[in-house]
Formats: sequence, C-alpha cells, structure tokens
Amino acid sequence: MNARRVTALTGALLIAGTALTAVPAHAAGGTVGVRETVCAQDLELRVKPGGARMGTLHKPQTFLVKQISGEWAFGFAYGDINHDGWVQDGWFC
Repeated sequence: MNARRVTALTGALLIAGTALTAVPAHAAGGTVGVRETVCAQDLELRVKPGGARMGTLHKPQTFLVKQISGEWAFGFAYGDINHDGWVQDGWFC
C-alpha cells in the first residue's frame, strides 16, 4: 500500500470514529405517544424546528413525544420547563 492511500484510509477511519462517538450508542429516536427519557447531557427545547431556544432539558428529564417531523420531535418537556416545544430527535434512551 502506498503512503497516500494509507493516509487517506487513516483519515477516513478517524472521521468515522469521531462520528460514531458523537452520539451515545444507546441514544434512540422518539416514539409518538411515549414519554421518553433524555439521554443527551443537554437537549435544547425550541419554538419550532431549528428556531429560537425556549429552554434546556437535562439528562434524565423526560419528554412526551406528540409528533415526529423529519429530524425533529414535538411534545411536552417535563422537568424545569413544563412546556410544549420542539427538540432534535435521536437523543432519547
């Protein structure tokens, strides 16, 4: 194997390894009608997908999923917030 190919392969492995460690192995998407436990250390509650921040859910607070839309989940945030809003899906236990 030439040096250029080894460098490219090593870089790809490092990128793949970083991507795999960015999300906990046990994190999952939400299920409509289920009160999910937050696995992320901090999960921002927003007024709309990608919109203004309303507050932060902390592990292990809970979120009742009412709707899934793409990469976002709408529902009720229990804990410190106690309000409806949107969170990024995929950060539940």
